[in-house]
Amino acid sequence: MSFLMRFVTFLVTVVALPLKLIEAVGLYRIYKRFFPLCLEKLLQSYHKKTKEKKKDLFSSLAEFTRPGKQLSILEIGCGNGANFTFYPSGCKVICTDPNPHFQKYLQNSMAENDHLTFEKFIIASGEDLGLIEDDSVDVVVSTLVLCSVSNVKQTLQEARRILRPGGAFYFMEHVAADPSTWIYFFQHVLQPLWYFFGDGCDLNRETWKDLEAAGFSELKLRHIEAPVITLLKPHVIGYAIK
Repeated sequence: MSFLMRFVTFLVTVVALPLKLIEAVGLYRIYKRFFPLCLEKLLQSYHKKTKEKKKDLFSSLAEFTRPGKQLSILEIGCGNGANFTFYPSGCKVICTDPNPHFQKYLQNSMAENDHLTFEKFIIASGEDLGLIEDDSVDVVVSTLVLCSVSNVKQTLQEARRILRPGGAFYFMEHVAADPSTWIYFFQHVLQPLWYFFGDGCDLNRETWKDLEAAGFSELKLRHIEAPVITLLKPHVIGYAIK
C-alpha cells in the first residue's frame, strides 16, 4: 500500500498545483475572508454529532475554579464559538483566532450564551499568545485547532505558559488513523487538496505524541472514533494539567 499511497498522493498533488499557485500570488486571502462562513455551515453536522462527547469532556471545567474567583477560560482558535454552550455559568472567556474575520461570527454565539462574561477577542495564532500573561488563566481550550497550527509543540508550550499552576488544557482533536487502515491511506492521498479547503488543516498529525511530550504534570487522553465523516473519525480527547 505504501507505493500506491505515494503514487496517488503525487497525482493529487499535481491536481492541487493551481491552488498552490493561487496561494503563492496572494489570492488565497480571499478564501480566508469567507472561510468562517464556510466553516460554520460545514461544521454544523460535526457539532451536533459530537455534542455528547463535548458535554462529557467539559463537564469537569468547574473543578479548576479557584476559591473566590471566576473561572477564566482562554480558547485557542475559537471560531464561531461552538464550545461556549458547554462552559460553566459565570466564567469569563478570552477568545483568540488568527483569522480576524471570525470576530463578527462570534456575535451570535456571545448573545446566545449570556451565562458567560466575554473578556476580549485577540487576533493571534496559537503559537504566539504574547498578549496573555504567564500563569494567568485557569483553563485553555483547543478543539479542531492543533490540526492547522504551524507548530503544535510551540502552541502547547504557549498553553502551558499562560496556564496557572494546576490549570488545565482541554482538547478534542482529529488525528492520523492507524497506518494499517484505509482511512490512513485516504488521509494521506487527499491531504494536498484538504490543506487548501481546510485553511491549512493537516489530516495526518499524530497529535497525541506532542501532548505526551509537552511536559504537563498529568495527561488524561483517550483515542476515540468520533461519529463524523470517515476522514475525521480518529480523535484524541481529554485534558492535561500543568
